[in-house]
Amino acid sequence: MDKLELQNRTKQFALRIVRLYSALPKGSAEYVLGKQLLRCGTSVGANYRAACLAKSRADFSAKLKICEEEADECIYWLELICMADLLPESRLQLLMDEARQIAAIMAAACKTTREAS
Repeated sequence: MDKLELQNRTKQFALRIVRLYSALPKGSAEYVLGKQLLRCGTSVGANYRAACLAKSRADFSAKLKICEEEADECIYWLELICMADLLPESRLQLLMDEARQIAAIMAAACKTTREAS
């Protein structure tokens, strides 16, 4: 997967997170959990774009690590939303799978970057 494909994939992920946030019920717990998910879900793509503009290999690796952490945080909030029965697991499963894949891609890229140093 090249840089532009991953930028697009992370942007599409963010868009799906935005749509999920809009679909959440409108209670206080849903607001708090949804906002947390919205922040980390949209952060993945923004941080990946920043990584693509990194000034050094170390900077690139650090920004990729942030992407990995944000994707993993998305998994946490999605699991919590599911466990709290705010949305059905069937509605969240594909997003959780995508977050896991993105986290794995970022982790592998971090590892490759560190090993190339």
